[in-house]
Amino acid sequence: MTETLRILHLSDTHLYGDGRLHYGIVDTLAGLDRVLARAATLTGIDAVVVSGDLSEDGTAASYRILKSTLEPWAAQRGAAVVYAMGNHDLPDAFEEVLGPSETETTVRGFRIVTVDSSVPRAGYGHVDDAQLDRLRRVLATPSERGTVVVLHHPPVEPTTVLFEPLRLVDPEPLLDVCGGGDVRLILAGHFHHGLVTEAGAPGIPAVVAPAVANTTDVLWPPPRERAVRGAGFAWVQLPSQGPVRAHIVTAPAPDDGETVYELDAAAIRRIADDAGWHG
Repeated sequence: MTETLRILHLSDTHLYGDGRLHYGIVDTLAGLDRVLARAATLTGIDAVVVSGDLSEDGTAASYRILKSTLEPWAAQRGAAVVYAMGNHDLPDAFEEVLGPSETETTVRGFRIVTVDSSVPRAGYGHVDDAQLDRLRRVLATPSERGTVVVLHHPPVEPTTVLFEPLRLVDPEPLLDVCGGGDVRLILAGHFHHGLVTEAGAPGIPAVVAPAVANTTDVLWPPPRERAVRGAGFAWVQLPSQGPVRAHIVTAPAPDDGETVYELDAAAIRRIADDAGWHG
């Protein structure tokens, strides 16, 4: 009999502990409430996975807000909740409220493993040798129905210019470890837009969830970058046998599409100099 793991995949909530507005204009908690109201129409959610940048200010208060909003909602549906670290998250407060930054969770025979791709004081991501060894040890014992790996920085090429210096650095060792185990799906965030693709060779399905906080305009012409108001999520179905299905869903609001920020090439260079990869 084929079993299916049904995942509500959220990312980039960017909550503040004191309720401030993101970029001075976006109420990210209201965006999360809107996303959950939209997702409430889904049937049979097994896991809620949040792939990083849970907080904007890295405070324990922001994580408590997320936990008090999300976990009762998931509990009403009998769904497990899995959190991953992002580059805006701070480990001490994250772990104080939400638990370890790298976890293993088994849901109906499927294993969900988080990997912390954040780098202190940086916007780019990296997975070090010790983390790879830990993942390799986990994958050495196959799970009943396969493994889902969750990290913030997607192990695939960015779509827009801002995220090129903020990408996951050297993803190949991670993908080699995943390819050597029973990994059937990779979930990530960071890009602030939905993306369904494959990572590595022969190719592991990868789903990048849209952000709750705002939406990257993937059609904005380089070398500029633009984000607009808009929130969404990915609805992912992973069968024990057969291909992954993923749908990118929006949670509309009347002001969707209004500009949140626009960056020119000089502004992107400043961000790259401050938080990007310089290797």
